[in-house]
Amino acid sequence: MKINLSGWALGWAWLTLAPWVWAAPPALADIKTIDVGITAVEKTAQRIEQFRSAQGVEVLFVAARDIPMVDLAIEIDAGSRWDPKGLEGLAGFAASLSAKGLRAVEDRPAIAEEEMGRAMAALAIQRSESVSQDRTSIRYRFLSEASVRQKAVVWAGRHLSEPAFDQQIFERERSRAVSGLKESLTRPQTLATRALWSAMYADHPYGRQPNEAAYQAITAEHVASFHARFWRPERISISLVGDLSLSQAKALVDAVLEPLGARVQSQAHQALAIRTDIAWLAVLPPVAPATAAEIRLPHPANQSHIWLGLPMMSRADRQDFFPMTVANHILGGGGFTARLTQEVREKRGLSYSVFSTFQPLAQTGPFFIGLQTQRDRATEALSVVQSVLNTFVRDGPTQDELEAAKKNLLGGFALRLDSNRKLLDNLAQMAFYRLPIDYLDQWTDRIAAVNQEDIRDALTRRLAVDQMTVVMVGEPAPAARP
Repeated sequence: MKINLSGWALGWAWLTLAPWVWAAPPALADIKTIDVGITAVEKTAQRIEQFRSAQGVEVLFVAARDIPMVDLAIEIDAGSRWDPKGLEGLAGFAASLSAKGLRAVEDRPAIAEEEMGRAMAALAIQRSESVSQDRTSIRYRFLSEASVRQKAVVWAGRHLSEPAFDQQIFERERSRAVSGLKESLTRPQTLATRALWSAMYADHPYGRQPNEAAYQAITAEHVASFHARFWRPERISISLVGDLSLSQAKALVDAVLEPLGARVQSQAHQALAIRTDIAWLAVLPPVAPATAAEIRLPHPANQSHIWLGLPMMSRADRQDFFPMTVANHILGGGGFTARLTQEVREKRGLSYSVFSTFQPLAQTGPFFIGLQTQRDRATEALSVVQSVLNTFVRDGPTQDELEAAKKNLLGGFALRLDSNRKLLDNLAQMAFYRLPIDYLDQWTDRIAAVNQEDIRDALTRRLAVDQMTVVMVGEPAPAARP
């Protein structure tokens, strides 16, 4: 289970299996292999079934009969951006505690945390929860055998609708979260990314991070209220991949959601959801335009940690997504062939690794560059990175860089959909961000169509280099002026 309670992660780890990632795929032997892989993926993508559950929840489903397993993804619009100010970390607690015991409801008995764990282990049911800026994600994996599937559906339904939010367990988890936070704040990487997000999103919930005061202010009642307010059918999307027929998939989803639908109708649930003593956000504010900033934080680490970033684009900005995917691969996402790696590592030996990436979110998400370098060469390394970035934004890629990047991305696409779990991750993103149903079918064509002018145009409009935030941790702060 991975819950972002112990500090502010970059939030892009959950994207690493999606087909638009920036990591370089393994080299393929020849173009025939690439063509076969893409064709196989297209056939898989075309099998996507789209339907709505009895509760009105959008569902994407792919039947996969090769192995007797079912993979279920439940995405909830209940990410950390909805944490009330002063209660940062609330979304994470709601996700974590939802799987630590169930309350009694009608003829369904209360189940303690340990009993819940033993019962799921006996059925080999795998479950995980994670929280990012935009969403809470719940994953289930279980055998498709009818007897196991039926029990897994009961667990998933109760997990969504009937968490106990036990006071003692909450206090235990809060204590662990505080300890984890304190430890994380000794690490330069944590300090750097927290400072970066705070500066890039100064007046937006994306920029707020958990701290000890917020953790101590949160109560079990706050957690229950957050759950009641945000864990609702109208805020959920579901993706399903596995050994099921379409009718079985529809029945499974309806059974998972039925208890939650019943609960949100109850007066007690509605009262929790509208608590007036909490400063709930009804609508999120827009992301403000980027403003240049430079932040230097002293730290005894042997190396300086350098980050550059600015808010760049959202998931709704589809015109520039594919040009930026190719551009990022050329600049810093393509491994040893990337410009930043060549200039910073290969030519000058300034860093073992340097990368760039971008993270489209529901609202304007960030573009990043990150590296570590020797403390006494930090200023030089930053200067080289900024020079490479400026040149790239001004001139764009060469034709050779463009063709190599597209070939690499196209060659690796099939590998990013070669398991049920990878396919599920892609479906989950499509469902949550309302991407078109033919998104996977069109991906390779859209990448192949990108040209130099597309990239130059997107870079010029999206990457305002002079407005970037720069954070350097591990170099002594400049001496104060007398």
